[in-house]
Amino acid sequence: MPKPFRMNSRMPTDRSASDTLGASRRDWMGKMGAGFAGLALASLLSEPSARGRESDAAPLDVRPRPPHHPPQARAVIQLFMHGGPSQVDLLDPKPELSKRSGQAPPDEVADDEKRTSFLLGSPFKFARHGSSGLEFSETLPAIARHADDIAVIRSMFTEHRNHEQAIWMANTGLTVAGRPNIGSWVAYGLGTENDSLPAYVALPDPRGLPVDGTRNWSSGWLPPLFQGTAVRSEGSPVLHLRPSAARDASVEAGRLGLLRALNARHRAARPGELELDARIASFELAARMQLTATDALDIDRETEATRRLYGLDVDRTRSYGRRCLMARRLVERGVRFVQLFMAGQPWDTHANNVAGTRSCCEQTDVPIAGLLTDLKQRGLLDSTIVQWGGEFGRTPTAETRDPTKTTGTEGRDHHPYGFSIWLAGGGIRGGYVHGATDDFGYRAIHQRTQTADLHATLLHLLGLDHERLTYSHHSRDERLTDVYKTRIVRELLA
Repeated sequence: MPKPFRMNSRMPTDRSASDTLGASRRDWMGKMGAGFAGLALASLLSEPSARGRESDAAPLDVRPRPPHHPPQARAVIQLFMHGGPSQVDLLDPKPELSKRSGQAPPDEVADDEKRTSFLLGSPFKFARHGSSGLEFSETLPAIARHADDIAVIRSMFTEHRNHEQAIWMANTGLTVAGRPNIGSWVAYGLGTENDSLPAYVALPDPRGLPVDGTRNWSSGWLPPLFQGTAVRSEGSPVLHLRPSAARDASVEAGRLGLLRALNARHRAARPGELELDARIASFELAARMQLTATDALDIDRETEATRRLYGLDVDRTRSYGRRCLMARRLVERGVRFVQLFMAGQPWDTHANNVAGTRSCCEQTDVPIAGLLTDLKQRGLLDSTIVQWGGEFGRTPTAETRDPTKTTGTEGRDHHPYGFSIWLAGGGIRGGYVHGATDDFGYRAIHQRTQTADLHATLLHLLGLDHERLTYSHHSRDERLTDVYKTRIVRELLA
């Protein structure tokens, strides 16, 4: 009778392996191989597929779901500034940088920044605003009037200096492509308060997509139902939403009832198909949107005073103002997360930083201030977080290598080591500056705030625990804040 096989540290030397196992090596490998195949088959037969498990774990609708704890906010409007706004020209005044403009950078700046050779002070003047004395650049006069509602984080840092990787970090939590956007996580965790509108809406620039295109509002490996719905700010907000010829209400109701029955039969025969579930859900949402989207997205229904507030009466501010006004109308009607984008990456001021920064501010300052004013006077700012910022900042040094040939058109390079963003509303402590960079605006040195900290704080304000908001993907419980040692930035909370 063959002896049993034991995993010993020493195998017997007086018998062959075939004697020890009671079979030849070929027989043993064949039997073991069949055993592994049987285990795999049993696993497949006894458990649902990976797609099925994920489908069972995830709610396949956007109906409201209870938060983990009482929330301080119910919606977010993210004003994403593609390209990286310059912190030292907008939100983080540096007298020492201006004093030493044109000089070689000190060692602590030169260590990491090899592509530039001299410091570049800001030509913009800073002033204190509100009772808090929060400092803003002269390029943001309208936003500055809301100083007492705004918290500026001057100590942000990120992990990559390339646009795409830094964008993925800012919006999905890691510098890798294909992960869910924070808006998708919010839609997944909370659903929408209005089942006739999406939980998550993206408002791209009609002039073109931002850098990284539609991936900016992708749900990644979360069910497609939770991806952002792109809405146009010019022309028909949602293409093909309404039939070209009006139908009688009874005919329309009959058509929808038949489609619902056919969809249900089709879905029942294909369980666990997330793409199919999302497609059917999106069609059903589109049908409901026929009744409500026209009202929600029609800014022509606003008063002339409101339209002027957002800058719709001026060519320079009209486009961004329309998107800001649409964002207010959407969160007013229960949309959880709204993102506003600009075409390309206009804040990417490698050349002529002064003119580029001023141009971006001229397009956005009045509309953003109008949004804050409108939210506040309607009682919505207390429940809506407004987030402003890009994927990183700009260097406090010039890209031009010869300080003797400066023309005032110098640019600034990408800068991940220390930059600024701001937040307002929804439980945010207004009139507050969090953290600091060094004397040159180069490196975050006090109350350093990483992306995961910001994400955890935003989720916390919405009533979501970033450690509990997970999704099973490839046998791993994924979360927005991933593997980082993360803290909620409680100093930011009102």
